[in-house]
Amino acid sequence: MTTVTAAEAAYVVAALLFILSLAGLSQHRTSRSGVVWGIAGMVIALAATVGLASRSITATGLVLIAVATAVGAGIGLWRARVVEMTGMPELIAIMHSLVGLAATFVGWNGYLDVDPGLSGSLLGIHHAEVFIGVFIGAVTFTGSVVAYLKLSARIKSSPLTLPGKHILNVGALLAFVALTVAFVARPNIGLLIAVTVVALALGAHLVASIGGGDMPVVVSMLNSYSGWAAAASGFLLANNLLIVTGALVGSSGAYLSYIMCKAMNRSFISVIAGGFGTPAAAAEEGEQGEHREINAEETAELLRDASSVIITPGYGMAVAQAQYPVAELARKLRERGVEVRFGIHPVAGRLPGHMNVLLAEANVPYDVVLEMDEINDDFAATSVVLVIGANDTVNPAATDNPSSPIAGMPVLHVWEAANVVVFKRSMAAGYAGVQNPLFFRENTQMLFGDAKQRVEDILRGLDALDAPVPEMAGTSR
Repeated sequence: MTTVTAAEAAYVVAALLFILSLAGLSQHRTSRSGVVWGIAGMVIALAATVGLASRSITATGLVLIAVATAVGAGIGLWRARVVEMTGMPELIAIMHSLVGLAATFVGWNGYLDVDPGLSGSLLGIHHAEVFIGVFIGAVTFTGSVVAYLKLSARIKSSPLTLPGKHILNVGALLAFVALTVAFVARPNIGLLIAVTVVALALGAHLVASIGGGDMPVVVSMLNSYSGWAAAASGFLLANNLLIVTGALVGSSGAYLSYIMCKAMNRSFISVIAGGFGTPAAAAEEGEQGEHREINAEETAELLRDASSVIITPGYGMAVAQAQYPVAELARKLRERGVEVRFGIHPVAGRLPGHMNVLLAEANVPYDVVLEMDEINDDFAATSVVLVIGANDTVNPAATDNPSSPIAGMPVLHVWEAANVVVFKRSMAAGYAGVQNPLFFRENTQMLFGDAKQRVEDILRGLDALDAPVPEMAGTSR
């Protein structure tokens, strides 16, 4: 068996492992094995690629590859160890940007180092691959950078609304088509620079035009873009595994984005066009009535007398790192005979599956963690709902107010429960910038403060309610 055939066989094995990885990651119970399959596939792919490269590069080149791999692995391990769960969305966004940047560099290298054996139509196809790869990579790069800046609060999360923004986007796409035709006909560095600039501007504008409440969909879509960028690099490098892997990531990311768009009542096409972010109406930014407050002790009494409780977590729970006391609260209530379940919105948090991972991390049983469609019909028969750090995903304006920026977005119908307790630091609007009428409903009470501390206070309140009443001093025996 030659080095080439051995590498191709290894690529097939790696591709199968990547498919197994995706299958494993689709369910909580198998997610750990999915990660292991993915790591194994990447190790095999990397070893096969280095083996192929060793046929045509010097010993110095191999040393440089080893050093680059070690440095990259070291940085990856360090970031994985220190990143908080609340920082995962922006970390993923910036990693997507690196994939896009790499694809852009590969495209430029494909132009500067053309195989002398290519001619005629094959050379034209090569130039088209170069141009398309650079365009996809550059769009992914700047789009991911802007997503990172929004998610990390380094820039405002509100959408950028330039005059004629849709015309600008369509104009950029038409310019890309025209430049591609011109480049295939007569390749030159000026056209390559032009398409790179256009793509960089388009990527930044697409994501900047999307509001903060829709960022989970954006992260998923950028994941898809990074996959297609990797596939484009695979065509340029004649690497079958990179093509397969890129197609897997691109298609799975696109499908996930489609599912999330359905969950948010958004148009899939408008996500790609960056056109569904709109600023909140000024009338919705102020308070819409008087709210009622509750303290931890009163909440404990409410839970003690409840027959059923639904907990709906959001990004605020992640920020407060309250998943562990929340899991303990659920355990204690279940021991008391209370039916406790969790209702998860598809875009709770700022990353698909964010809340599910947090709850799994705290050992919350999978069978009590239900998706929105599974639990929405049960709120009306629920004694108490605890809204912990969620806001836009429990906003009744989505169903009641046609003029709301989130109108039509499916939400958790928590307001149908007998009692709703909202854990919040203040009365500020959510990430989408939309005020929540839920806070002012008669069956809603606000529990202000850090979510972790308030849940711990409730746990102490439940313990105090369970404690025996001491005998009064001076009573006869």
